Amino acid sequence: MPFDLNILCVGAGYVGGPTMAVIASKCPNIKVTVYDLNQERIDAWNSNDLPIYEPGLDEVVKSVRGKNLFFTTTEAYKEADIIFISVNTPTKTYGTGKGRAADLKFIELAARRISEVVTTGSKIIVEKSTVPVRCSVALKKILGACSTEGGAKFQILSNPEFLAEGTAISDLTKPDRVLIGGDKDEAGQAAVAKLSSVYENWVPKERIITTNLWSSELSKLVANAFLAQRISSINAISAVCEATGADVDEVANAIGQDSRIGPKFLRASVGFGGSCFQKDILNLVYLSQQFGLEEVAHYWMQVIELNEYQRRRFAQKMIHTMFDTVSGKKIAILGFAFKKDTGDTRESSAINVCSTLIEEGAKVHIYDPKVTKQQMLIDLEGHITDSKVLEKLPQLVTVESSAMAALDNAHALAIMTEWDEFKTLNYPEIYAKMKKPAFVFDGRAILKPDELRAIGFDVFAIGKPTNQEEF
Repeated sequence: MPFDLNILCVGAGYVGGPTMAVIASKCPNIKVTVYDLNQERIDAWNSNDLPIYEPGLDEVVKSVRGKNLFFTTTEAYKEADIIFISVNTPTKTYGTGKGRAADLKFIELAARRISEVVTTGSKIIVEKSTVPVRCSVALKKILGACSTEGGAKFQILSNPEFLAEGTAISDLTKPDRVLIGGDKDEAGQAAVAKLSSVYENWVPKERIITTNLWSSELSKLVANAFLAQRISSINAISAVCEATGADVDEVANAIGQDSRIGPKFLRASVGFGGSCFQKDILNLVYLSQQFGLEEVAHYWMQVIELNEYQRRRFAQKMIHTMFDTVSGKKIAILGFAFKKDTGDTRESSAINVCSTLIEEGAKVHIYDPKVTKQQMLIDLEGHITDSKVLEKLPQLVTVESSAMAALDNAHALAIMTEWDEFKTLNYPEIYAKMKKPAFVFDGRAILKPDELRAIGFDVFAIGKPTNQEEF
């Protein structure tokens, strides 16, 4: 059947795949094509085993794949009316801005390829990747080389994603808002209206916010910075709670009842992770430094430093509690993903904590229902710098197929991801299987310390009062 509009998405990752699947499911009159150079990834999108885990994604993809949703390694720039660029923009690991600035090489490569292939007609180019403010200027310059008289015409829009892994499908189908930034001239506003009309198929018009390009680009960074700031703030308070005997959950509930503050993102933990928070804050820090705003850069850098402190504090608490040595001890690590309902391990606090324990000679036995053994080893090998420790990694790390296997004869267990199944494990049976004293370190505050102590466990939970006789 003929389609009213053709959309192409460059990049079949965590953002591009789910976003395009939802657009296709909500807009049967629009042909949606997801293009990626990675044949293995495209093959996975076309199989029954999708390359990413996200609740509800499998059903959405299968309902429209082959109808108006297509995954391919074949370029389709010329046919597209709207081209989303949804490629990776990691923090730079080299050169100017190393460790802070976003690496835009994949954005630039995509733009250059578009400029080579598309030589006539009009295209709307949409920044879907998280980019630094004024990235649109670079895109305009690259694509503008084709915008000669009689040549191709391009309109650049910013349409940042506001997805949380684990709830991405509901975030896409029922978004708090859709943000579209574009030029304020007639052509720019026409492009904004065209993209808005796509979302209006299922998003109420009052939830579609339009701004200029730079406001849209900056809003994405600021949104993640504010969310991460709240997590670091409550994590800072968790340390105060442990020192004073207060309960961080009670404090969070008390302040969350204030309508000016609200209850969201006030859950203390071993630290935030994921692909966006740290990367976007570092991007904001670099941007501030580039404009000479050193105090601003320092302020936001503290959010990341507090997150690192929380991870170190948790690992050191484990070591100190276990009589200042974990060498040769079996420690069960429950969860490796950065949060529940995803298999994503990027910037996961489990990587930091496990690396510290391994460097101290512990034998870690890891279980996560969605993270593969290969991914765990890649993450640990990338984080541990001591070559002697790396040589012994196969002897120090065991990936288990169940929580109970990881816990058998363990000296301690550490909750690193808040998977629901960890709340309902048979803890009396676990206690019987573990060495004594049996230690529990709850990095997500999902268990009930008093009940565990009644069983016989020595318990430490983030932000919770401790039994001074235990520690």
